[in-house]
Amino acid sequence: MPPPTVVDPWLASRRFGIVIDAGSSGSRLQIYSWRDPRTVRYEQAERTLNSLPTVDKGVREGEEWVTKVEPGLSSFAENPEGVSSYLAPLLEHARTQIPPSLQPETPLFLLATAGMRLLAPTQQARVLKETCDFLKFHSHFRIDGPSVAGPCGNSVRIITGEEEGLFGWIAVNYLMDGFASTSDQPTTYGFLDMGGASTQIAFEPSKEKREKTDNLIDIRLRLLNGKEIYHKVFVTTWLGYGTNQARERYVGKVINDYEAIPPTNAGHVVNDPCLPKGLRLTESPVQPSSADKHSKVPHTFVGTGSFEHCLQRTSPLLNKDAPCPDSPCLFNGVHVPPIDFSASHFIGVSEYWYSSDHIFGLGGAYDVVQYERAASEFCGRDWSSIVEEHERSRQIGHLGGDGEVEQNGQVVGTGKWGDKVEIPRLQMQCFKAAWIVNVLHDGIGLPRIVDPGGNSTTNGDKVAEQAENKGLGRPAFQSMENVGDIAISWTLGKMVLEASKEVPPLTASARPLGDPLDDIPESSHSPIQPIRPPFLDFDAIEDHISHRLPSSLTRHSLGFSPIGFLFYMIVVSLLFAIIYRMRHRIRSSVRRCIRKKDRQYIAEGYFMEEGRPHNGFPQHPSSPTSRLFSKLFDSSVRLTSSGTRFPRPSPLSVHSGDGTLRSGQSSPRRGSPIHRSFSYPTPNSPIGVNSVLDLTLTNGSATSYVPGSPRLHDGSIVSNGSVASLTSRSRNASRLDLSVTPR
Repeated sequence: MPPPTVVDPWLASRRFGIVIDAGSSGSRLQIYSWRDPRTVRYEQAERTLNSLPTVDKGVREGEEWVTKVEPGLSSFAENPEGVSSYLAPLLEHARTQIPPSLQPETPLFLLATAGMRLLAPTQQARVLKETCDFLKFHSHFRIDGPSVAGPCGNSVRIITGEEEGLFGWIAVNYLMDGFASTSDQPTTYGFLDMGGASTQIAFEPSKEKREKTDNLIDIRLRLLNGKEIYHKVFVTTWLGYGTNQARERYVGKVINDYEAIPPTNAGHVVNDPCLPKGLRLTESPVQPSSADKHSKVPHTFVGTGSFEHCLQRTSPLLNKDAPCPDSPCLFNGVHVPPIDFSASHFIGVSEYWYSSDHIFGLGGAYDVVQYERAASEFCGRDWSSIVEEHERSRQIGHLGGDGEVEQNGQVVGTGKWGDKVEIPRLQMQCFKAAWIVNVLHDGIGLPRIVDPGGNSTTNGDKVAEQAENKGLGRPAFQSMENVGDIAISWTLGKMVLEASKEVPPLTASARPLGDPLDDIPESSHSPIQPIRPPFLDFDAIEDHISHRLPSSLTRHSLGFSPIGFLFYMIVVSLLFAIIYRMRHRIRSSVRRCIRKKDRQYIAEGYFMEEGRPHNGFPQHPSSPTSRLFSKLFDSSVRLTSSGTRFPRPSPLSVHSGDGTLRSGQSSPRRGSPIHRSFSYPTPNSPIGVNSVLDLTLTNGSATSYVPGSPRLHDGSIVSNGSVASLTSRSRNASRLDLSVTPR
């Protein structure tokens, strides 16, 4: 199907956004759309602008706004090159739905969830890099550049369970008009989400509780009129408290309890009240205990179908006795601010909806008495009767569908369990129903309100109406899947936030809107830490080659990572080798730094030899005059030492007290003071002018050699001294007279 054209009135001033939910079992692409907030502000009256932008499906009609591929993105951990062919159908579907002219301004997000979180950091980095490269170079959609969040910034990354909860909280309150209230007391809905591995909660505490709670996340949204609304939301997640992992922990606990008592049978048969009556399943702990020699032996679980006993057996899995470092806590030692259920109302999605509606038909407003009655009836049924009913629904189903009822070639309804119920769901329904009840009441603290009027004939759709008639207000908890034709999903919350970002602010100085994590001033103290794969993960590298290492060289035996130790040893060796090869240059540099101060003393000696008073020499080397002279002195020394010569002087005449000093002769060591006078152009003399030096040595030693010293006619040096002798000899042992005569 070709993309719609710009002549379509539905496309007038329409904006699009794409979110790919990369989950553990598959990746789902969802296309959303909304009208340009500037156009809406121009066309509508001011009183209608006190709301968020309206986010709809990305197509005018039909269900082509969503598509899915399987398996999950995490399955390419060992083969990142396969990501391109995996994502190609999703990208092609997005191209067919969005006009090419609008694609460059359409943001594309691929946000990975549970499956990618379980991978090693190095595997995460490789998969994200391949994903980023493919989306960036094979589409024209808007994708962020590289940043600390990843190779494609915030466009391609892994989100935490807390971020899922925040986006889900935005979606629920957007669909339920939770942002429409202008009062100080929060009337927003809380959000509960339960999957197979974890469960999340996100809600806005009351005003009194907000003042006493520090770890809240700021949510900022912008209405169409430019005004911003602020909400402080608490969000947390419980890993391992989803239905599937809770069942795994339950199986391990039941087997350990069974082995703790001498078995009464030899077949390892365990009675399980959380299975329908008569159902037999072979179970083994996923993580067996090393202290139990029988834990690895498969056990046969036989269902007894007692929902009441199942509630009692699953309640300890909440771990409510765990230490609570930051009181108050709900379960497993996780801090949660006190919840006022008289003012806070919660919406449950995912497993809360599936366990209520697909089997019991009780989706919607929650009534604990009605729910427990339906669960007890189902668990008490014989498993064979449940299978027969399921098979009968399949036989009358349309085109092999599960539970669809067909009459005269048309589907007129669904069976008792609908078209989404399969055998695994029926097997685990009793356990999941008990786990939902325990989490809601014993875990989160939802009060058990029993209506004395009875609930034997009340269905879920009428609970809210009856509660309102009795003055109880809206229900404290209800399970939902969608509102209207829009599914409740965290991806919708992400798009509501993106649409809100495009609303022009009231003032140019307003702070731009960002994701909840971007608005945290100090992310190191945030309760939500973004998932960013590190550059090097030594543990992952060791796990990759652990089968080739002896057990004595693993990090579990040594207490540290041998791969990391080897890496740092190589780095230290390379640094040592580089330093050893450059030792001569380093030594020279150190000497220059040490002798830098000596040059000042040498310059001072030159000043004194030239007859300048010592007290006229700058006493503060750090003064500008001192630094200028030091630079001039260093320049003259470098010029002299590098072979630069001043204009050759006129022939040198030397006079002494005992006659003329000739070439090859040396002055006696002892005797009367020798008086030598010679003319030589000094660096400070003007060109063409010679300085006549009159030097008297009282100790009879030869004149010290100074760079640039005069030479005789045969090229020999007048004195064979050194610079060091100039500075080390007594200042009172010589007399220097300077006079200037023309050449």
